Amino acid sequence: MSAVAKALLTAIAGFAVGALSAGVPPVHAQGARPTVYCASNDNRFARCQVPWRDAQLMQQMSQTRCVRDQTWGFDRGSIWVDRGCRGQFADARGGWGDHPRGPQVLRIRCESSGGNYRFCPVGLRRDDVVRIDRQLSSARCRQDDGWGWRPDGIWVNRGCRADFIVERRY
Repeated sequence: MSAVAKALLTAIAGFAVGALSAGVPPVHAQGARPTVYCASNDNRFARCQVPWRDAQLMQQMSQTRCVRDQTWGFDRGSIWVDRGCRGQFADARGGWGDHPRGPQVLRIRCESSGGNYRFCPVGLRRDDVVRIDRQLSSARCRQDDGWGWRPDGIWVNRGCRADFIVERRY
């Protein structure tokens, strides 16, 4: 393992330990990119401290739409959420492009509840590969019927519930 990789792992571990002791949600690794879960429970304002200069929403985890500068934002070294927005956030400067040694993977859970259409926002590119990693429902999940994707995210319908893999190649 290179010295840079060791230093990065040490920094992430140190932040996670400090965050746990401060009552801040822990950092989770999804692929090679650390993320933080931040939630507005009961429509209340909440703040999640992070060591970043800016953040971006990686996956919305709420029915309430998460819109930057309306229901979530970033200031003073923290992500703020309000009015029911819940999601996974990542360092806006540390995009997938920081990992040139091959494909990067992001895992997204998207679930159709009651057989209804559901959209799960995530920024996708034309050359990204999107596939089901694990089907969670007994309902059929067939691409372009029970699920699909477009540049702004993944959609599910007709009871399809699954964990999806987005693979970005360089």
